[in-house]
Amino acid sequence: MATLNIVLVEPQIPQNTGNISRTCAVTGARLHLVGNLGFSIDDKHLKRAGLDYWKYLDITYYDDWQDFTNKNNGQFCYFSTKALNNYCDVQYKDNVYLIFGREDKGLPEELLHENKENCVRIPMLDTLRSLNLSNSVAIGAYEVLRQWNFPELKNYGSLTKYNWD
Repeated sequence: MATLNIVLVEPQIPQNTGNISRTCAVTGARLHLVGNLGFSIDDKHLKRAGLDYWKYLDITYYDDWQDFTNKNNGQFCYFSTKALNNYCDVQYKDNVYLIFGREDKGLPEELLHENKENCVRIPMLDTLRSLNLSNSVAIGAYEVLRQWNFPELKNYGSLTKYNWD
């Protein structure tokens, strides 16, 4: 299976990181947490949001952005409301990194400016600030997986009391 990486730079809200960890667990995506977190990894809210999925995560922690970039390479896609490019227009390759910033600030503008062609946005009304971080991660992750034809993911369901036949 191709490798999908979700990168959170200084996430501040434990419930968002918990929800994102669940998305990573059910899709097989790797989770990367970069820099100072706004919560303890043992935070009960984080564990509650991630439920019993935490043990299924492939998770790596980094001291800061430099530590992350020194240890990783691949296709970096920076998600931001300030980006010019639509996230659906990108052809996502194996070992792609979907990078998301803090809930309250997003990614640093200097980083975005230095990577203009790799910055993407999720279209939304311009009268509101942004989508929730965990929703944005899910949208980005599932676009990548859709392009890859949902490799190794179960793509059908079954009823408990009835058969679909």
